[in-house]
Amino acid sequence: MNTTHHIDNLNEHWTSLPAHEILAKALELFGSKITFASSLGAEDQVITHMLSLIDKSTNIITLDTGRVFPETYDLLHRTVNRYGMAVKSYCPDTSQVEDMVNTKGINLFYESIENRKLCCHVRKIVPLQRALQGMDAWITGLRREQSVTRTGLRVVEWDSTNGLIKINPLLEWSEEQVWEYIKTFNIPYNKLHDLGFPSIGCQPCTRAIEKGEDLRAGRWWWEMPDSKECGLHSH
Repeated sequence: MNTTHHIDNLNEHWTSLPAHEILAKALELFGSKITFASSLGAEDQVITHMLSLIDKSTNIITLDTGRVFPETYDLLHRTVNRYGMAVKSYCPDTSQVEDMVNTKGINLFYESIENRKLCCHVRKIVPLQRALQGMDAWITGLRREQSVTRTGLRVVEWDSTNGLIKINPLLEWSEEQVWEYIKTFNIPYNKLHDLGFPSIGCQPCTRAIEKGEDLRAGRWWWEMPDSKECGLHSH
């Protein structure tokens, strides 16, 4: 089947469905060839909870860049214990990190956008590509209202970077819906969210935001809003 036609067909039938039904249909369609890439953010915790109710054997991966917050590691531990689901960590290649740091410096990302994207490539993109090998689809926690770079997303998309289908079940959810769901089901979440961190990535590239700021204003705050993606979600 033509990939574009297939994706259009899935969007036609899935877009109006509740998130848990989108996930159920995705798992049924792709079976063991689908994985959920969790950053352990609030949205991803919602999806993990939903997956635990559908199929606890679902493939779940997370990227351990080596520079995440201690609170993120704590949340990973609490999440695995809560749901009894395996979450496989993928780390960057040691030699690539050593070469980058020894050549560019330990905090190279502050020096230029080029350096920051190099760091994201080594610590995130390459490990994700390894995690997605052999998969036909992957699930993300992307939401349309998160940033200007995500307004044109669809529930089902073709990920040309990784050569597989990407599914965004929470695309139309609001921030309020996410937190209402978390509180209703007592879902474990990162304690940094209570300290003004709506979006949490690597520690040196994430700060708390002020009231009224964009949800992703604390990510790579020294860059322009339209460039604030690490490359995991290229459009």
